[in-house]
Amino acid sequence: MLPELRQAFNREYQPGRYQALLEDCARQARAPLEFRISETPCFFPRSLMQRIIDTGAELTQQLLGDAAFLKASADAVPERFRVPHCPDHPHFMTADFGLVREDNGSLAPRLVELQAFPSIFGLQAVLSASYAQNFHLPKTLEYFLSGHDDASYWSLHRRVIVGDHAPENVVLLEIEPETQKTLPDFHVHEDRLGIRKVDIAKLKREGRQLFYRNGSRDVPIRRIYNRAIVDELERKGVVLPFDYRDDLDVEWAGHPNWYFRISKFAIPWLHHSAVPPAIFLNDWYNGRGRDLLPEDREQWVFKPLYSFAGKGVHFGPTDAELDSIPKDQRHNFLLQQRVRFEPVIDTPYGLTQAEVRIMYVWPEGEPLQPVISLVRMGRGKMMGVDHNRNQEWVGASAAFFPKEG
Repeated sequence: MLPELRQAFNREYQPGRYQALLEDCARQARAPLEFRISETPCFFPRSLMQRIIDTGAELTQQLLGDAAFLKASADAVPERFRVPHCPDHPHFMTADFGLVREDNGSLAPRLVELQAFPSIFGLQAVLSASYAQNFHLPKTLEYFLSGHDDASYWSLHRRVIVGDHAPENVVLLEIEPETQKTLPDFHVHEDRLGIRKVDIAKLKREGRQLFYRNGSRDVPIRRIYNRAIVDELERKGVVLPFDYRDDLDVEWAGHPNWYFRISKFAIPWLHHSAVPPAIFLNDWYNGRGRDLLPEDREQWVFKPLYSFAGKGVHFGPTDAELDSIPKDQRHNFLLQQRVRFEPVIDTPYGLTQAEVRIMYVWPEGEPLQPVISLVRMGRGKMMGVDHNRNQEWVGASAAFFPKEG
């Protein structure tokens, strides 16, 4: 993994620069980062990054070109969260990949998850730039994708999130946004786009219109950058001032239906060398597709379809764990063959695994385009930042790769 860069970084590493990175990110995001940031960026060959990027795009297009999947995924949206006027494709896509070693010794991506939902597009741009600045990375490296720079990156997000509306009439909608660990990302979006983060429970409805309170004014909402996760709405018992099923006079940047449609639900529909075999739990109980999984349970992963940050994931599930899921809920769980990722990042604490997330934006009437990547480093079973709290040189990171030419 670009050993000369890796060795030089490790040799010249200074804790003071890492502290400066954290302070720089907190200052730009107007909030401390409450999840762990790795001491190091990751350096990848450009060819490997391109393979990962292309694989995520291939999987997305495979799903969008499958009429049977599109029908099944539309039917899978829970009726009470089925929002009208779902567009033909999502505005945002993320594809998470671990790295495995192929028989010829080269590294290849293996899918962890696809999700048609925004990630931390704002904070990741800040973090990547801060790595470059505080660690004085070579100017021959880049982190934006598709030829973007900071100006074009935010111009694209402005078109997709704000559209033709005044920023005042566009909101980033979340559940109690001030309490979320992603608050720094919300602040970056507010500062770069001029929009406002709003608590979904504090909206006001009048007829087909939604409003948010700004001082003494009720401001009409024309477009919503949706960051509210239904799983959390249900878990917290949030009472909404509107019904998702209502035909409201509002546009969605990130239509809520796509959160359900392209998610872990999509994995059994995919046929690609980068996708490990997977079946729905109800199919497994019905005897369909059992031959896809190895006999050794330690090679299985058991996941709820609609959860974030690794919640509810079990490795090597027992019969008791599987039987504990009520029959009418088994369609909401997935069994998947476990992939053991190759540790590839050389750190002072040993070789470390890297999970790479490619983040795509899909404007109306334009092609899907990758814009930036995110890396999660870890040395345990779980790669999420919540699962590597008591270690060093792990956590959220950024991918750098040589500029073309």
